[in-house]
Amino acid sequence: MTARAELRGDELVARRRLNATPARVWTAFTAPASIAAFWGGSHATVPPGSVTVDLRAGGEFALDTRAPDGATRRLRFVYVRVDPPRELVFDEPVTGLRTTVTLRPAGDGTDLTVHQRRLPPELRSTRAADGLASILDALAAHLSHEGENHAASDPA
Repeated sequence: MTARAELRGDELVARRRLNATPARVWTAFTAPASIAAFWGGSHATVPPGSVTVDLRAGGEFALDTRAPDGATRRLRFVYVRVDPPRELVFDEPVTGLRTTVTLRPAGDGTDLTVHQRRLPPELRSTRAADGLASILDALAAHLSHEGENHAASDPA
């Protein structure tokens, strides 16, 4: 299954079913190495050393994205709400973009919803929707790969 993203005016909503528990998905969204592994989706890479996380309301996380042409952009977000392993809310302080990440148990996995509000005009596009969907698909691949590595190292 791939992610679905829907653009509605200044809001973008993406959904994806993940084959991982909410706790594992939460860790992926809050651990620097995991963020680096999936955040760029199919359109950018994130150097692992560029990710910083201060996981608390009022804390921030930041990362660099590197486009295929080598252009690097620093992204910075401020946490508004941290409710493990259910919800993360963070703002991008320059544009006012608010992102809410919601995790709901679904059988053996997790239903993930990413809802972005107050999109700046340059992000109200099919390209932005496709980019967000690709990030969620990269997250699914990261969790799958991480699960395979964990199973391979489990002596049971």
